[in-house]
Amino acid sequence: MLSFEPSEEQAMVKETIAGFATDQMDPASREMDEACAVSTDLVKTGWELEIISSCVPEEYGGFGEGPSALTGAIAYEELAYGDLSTALHICSPTMMAYTVLMYGTEEQKQQLLPVACGDEFKAAAAALVEPKFAFCPSKLSTTAKHEGEEYVLKGSKCLVPLAADSDNLLVFAATEPGAGFAGVQAFVVPKGAENLVIGEEPEKNMGLKALKTYEVTLNNVKVPLAAKVGGQAGIDYLELISRSRLALAAMAIGTMKRAAEHSRDYAKERIAFGDPIGSRQAIAFMIAEMFMETDATRMLVWEAAWKADRGEEFANDAAIAKNYAAEKCMKVCDGALQVMGGHGYVRDNMPELWFRNARAFSALEGMIMV
Repeated sequence: MLSFEPSEEQAMVKETIAGFATDQMDPASREMDEACAVSTDLVKTGWELEIISSCVPEEYGGFGEGPSALTGAIAYEELAYGDLSTALHICSPTMMAYTVLMYGTEEQKQQLLPVACGDEFKAAAAALVEPKFAFCPSKLSTTAKHEGEEYVLKGSKCLVPLAADSDNLLVFAATEPGAGFAGVQAFVVPKGAENLVIGEEPEKNMGLKALKTYEVTLNNVKVPLAAKVGGQAGIDYLELISRSRLALAAMAIGTMKRAAEHSRDYAKERIAFGDPIGSRQAIAFMIAEMFMETDATRMLVWEAAWKADRGEEFANDAAIAKNYAAEKCMKVCDGALQVMGGHGYVRDNMPELWFRNARAFSALEGMIMV
């Protein structure tokens, strides 16, 4: 039975991260958005929360027993409440770390996991999304062809977080084009690989301006067979994508919650014609619906995460949660704009930033993972 009572560990994670997000991330979010850069001090503090280390076994440099999707969802919601760009920046190495932890060979685990559990933040980018119309993660155009003792990777990626700062990229490519999720594998590609081209400048995105994302081109990049995550056995790509969808949906909840609470507080304080605007039925109903959608999304995410932790089938639940979160996050953040009227559209106020960030959820895939 699904429990709505967090464990003692989950309650501690929630409280600790919520304090950091509210006290440090949220006040700096506007400044970082304008500067198009995440604060290094915030990244340092966020890394000290040991999100990855707490999920990696001691033998590989951590102190955990493996990732918990539900605990991760709780943590990511609180991080995104403070600032979505910073949350994605801090959590971007999870895609590499958890993929290797779950499916990597012993050699890959020994090589890559201690770095992910180090005292200092080390960027590690995952390259999945492709710059094409109607992109679908089960129909990748990027290919990996087995030739002798090597794989040859060819294709283009976009929205790759922190690619220019990462020593290694986790590249998803089709080894069996047309086979759907079953035909996709992951490869660890070093930054200096020949014919690997990372954009000289970060992408200029509508939202997430503080998060540096890049275009990546693989022009017949050759990597050894040992670069394939999991060796001959490979990965369960659908499970990785599903866990990534839960992570992104959880961050959408944090963004929704922040926008809803801001709208509630503003409606109580803003006086028009002698009364708070929140006393108007239309505004009160709109804010109530914002909270309803936030809670509904959380329930979808938690149930899917609960199934994942129990080893049950959860791919459909994760897909539903991600799609619902992307749609409702836009709706809630648009509501925050409307509650403030014309002021919500002004850059001095936060709703326009949340609205721009919310639009990204429908395009993001495989950027982070629980």
